[in-house]
Amino acid sequence: MTVIAKKSTNMETNISDVNYVRDCTAVDVNMNEKRLTTVQQFYNGKNILITGATGFLGKILVEKLLRCCPGVENLYLLVRQKKGKDIYTRIDEIFDDPVFDRLKEQLPKFRHKVVVVPADCEVAGLGLTLSDRQMLTEKVNIIFHSAATVKFDEHLRAALNTNVRAPLHLLRLARDMKDLDVLMHISTAYSNSHLSHIEERFYPCEADCEQLHRMIDKLTDREIDDLLPTILGAWPNTYTFTKALAEKELRTNASGMPVGIFRPAIVTSTYKEPIKCWLDNMYGPTGVAVGSATGILRTLQCDPEVTADLVPVDSVVNCLMVAAAKVNASYKTSTPPHEPPVFNYVSSAENRMTWGDFMRLNMAKLDKTPFSNAIWYFSLTLTKSAMKYNIYAFFLHLIPGALIDALSICLGRKPKMLKVYKKVHKLSSVLSYFCTHELTFCNKNTQELWNSTSDDDKKIFPFSMREVNWEEFFEEYVVGLRRYLFKESDDMLPQAKMKWKRLYYLHQIVKIIFCVLAIYILWSVFLRLW
Repeated sequence: MTVIAKKSTNMETNISDVNYVRDCTAVDVNMNEKRLTTVQQFYNGKNILITGATGFLGKILVEKLLRCCPGVENLYLLVRQKKGKDIYTRIDEIFDDPVFDRLKEQLPKFRHKVVVVPADCEVAGLGLTLSDRQMLTEKVNIIFHSAATVKFDEHLRAALNTNVRAPLHLLRLARDMKDLDVLMHISTAYSNSHLSHIEERFYPCEADCEQLHRMIDKLTDREIDDLLPTILGAWPNTYTFTKALAEKELRTNASGMPVGIFRPAIVTSTYKEPIKCWLDNMYGPTGVAVGSATGILRTLQCDPEVTADLVPVDSVVNCLMVAAAKVNASYKTSTPPHEPPVFNYVSSAENRMTWGDFMRLNMAKLDKTPFSNAIWYFSLTLTKSAMKYNIYAFFLHLIPGALIDALSICLGRKPKMLKVYKKVHKLSSVLSYFCTHELTFCNKNTQELWNSTSDDDKKIFPFSMREVNWEEFFEEYVVGLRRYLFKESDDMLPQAKMKWKRLYYLHQIVKIIFCVLAIYILWSVFLRLW
């Protein structure tokens, strides 16, 4: 266990947090604990364990806890060594991200609250040393389990280790904690996506966890792939299957423990906090947006009338933090829940948007903020038909890709477009299920949580999806893609606009040539027939 900076005394912490508290409270506060809001009081003096802190959602959770809960004692971040980088280098790189700039400005000495613990969620016992395990069991009050593999097509062995075994290891650790208030397990709204309607409750999962683990351990990866359709059953992929299995195991093994299940839908960029439209990955819809904005993605198997259940990551974190306080309070009543409460955090129940809306709103501002690395003008064809998609992909992806690669070879360059399109088609295949199947959700618990939240906490932790203005959100979305994913400054915009205009005219010329050629061929066929 390593402390990032020397831990200050409580008095020093309070004095340094004066401006920080004023920024994050909705009332005129001072250092008196009674002046904090209800949710802030819940986190006051608490030690919080976070897995997945280096991930997309984890970063926003860490930032929000430090910036808006001044009484937090320590954040214990379980981090593993990765890609030749030790855990301290990884944490340093995380805090260099612009998403932490506001925190640094308001609370420059926040690092004294951050404790890095070497761990590995895929290893038995989370890979903790005996001393670190003892330290965590003695000090931790709140657990947020965010670590997971979010690849839809992850190999089953890896998905089971990360998405099922890890939360069970964490649950065993939590049982030994002397003063545990709550353990929040972050699942997904799509854990039961084989159903058409999903409520805030547990659903049957026939797979036996221990039996499945024993079988997997004896099989090769190829044998597992051959058996995968039988193992998955009604579930569309390993991600949703392992998330459902993890929920089942937590329900079975968490008897009497203050555990909550939090199910966000498709998590996308920030809405407002700490900066607008920040994101650091190209998963799911972001990959679609980037691919179409750069002119690489020209067609997608997607029904434009199907719901796009997007939720901004800052709203997700706000709801998660308020839900944790609610779950803790529910277990302290005379009639605690007989099983972990479930919260579906979705947009469709209150503020529905379709995939057609997503593409329309997403690309409406593209002419004003184009990408410098665009290779073609935006032109995306959506179809829910698998046959039509394959035809479109052949003419719009494979043929242009082959021509560009042939030209690259002639110029002595390495061909790469067909490899790019191989990845694009893989992305389309894993997204197609969610883009062509209409799912409906019930979020009664989440709406009741919002209604029971105080006005002061609603200002600090806004999470009502009814309040999200999608038009306003997409005003900055493409800007966020350019700024935070591709590191393009506003100074590069004039040159990008000139390139975009040339691509537009080139696109129109190609369309005219294609139309003339098609008419010529049809006319020639007509003359031959008659």
